[in-house]
Amino acid sequence: MLNKYARAFFTRVLTPFAALLIRLGVSPDAVTLIGTGGVMAGALVFYPQGEFFWGTVVITLFVFSDLVDGNMARQLGRSTRWGAFLDSTLDRVADAAIFGGLALWYAGRGDSLTLCAVTIFCLASGQVVSYTKARGESIGLPVNVNGLVERAERLVISLVACGFSGLHKFGVPHIDKLLPIALWIVAVGSLVTMIQRVVTVRREAAEADAVPAGGGETG
Repeated sequence: MLNKYARAFFTRVLTPFAALLIRLGVSPDAVTLIGTGGVMAGALVFYPQGEFFWGTVVITLFVFSDLVDGNMARQLGRSTRWGAFLDSTLDRVADAAIFGGLALWYAGRGDSLTLCAVTIFCLASGQVVSYTKARGESIGLPVNVNGLVERAERLVISLVACGFSGLHKFGVPHIDKLLPIALWIVAVGSLVTMIQRVVTVRREAAEADAVPAGGGETG
């Protein structure tokens, strides 16, 4: 749902900014690389120190590069396989940095091996969810399913919870409890989504394998 509606909204909002970058001679690939670098810096510098509010501010500033680079490519009329590959690959790197930074916090000063394990599960399951779709499509299947918690949902739930939990350092009581709750939601939702995609691929594969090699009946 977020992929369908929120992405369309922010794409329209960011179109003028994408056009400005094109006029300045910035390439879509450069935006992709800078955006990923900014997300990694925000996650791996701030989150392990428990600076969830400022880390989320930095990450949010750069995470929209995922929409800007594609917008730029469409305006230039030169969407390429390389650009799509680079964008998808660096999305996985950015996701790993976010959950990796949180895992480092819980393994250290956050002092919770349980939440560290939950966060690592969020990281791993998110990668597997993406892999199941990519692998299914690579063998010619549509993988036609809207998962419960896909990448957009994982990011929104996690980053919103991180940002609000960071307000604990500004004196807001008990709000730091929000992040552990969000991580459990993402973990369970990612597991459900993974199962949804595996079941879908199994069904689509069975249907495809049942079709005769000749493509059906002949007259």
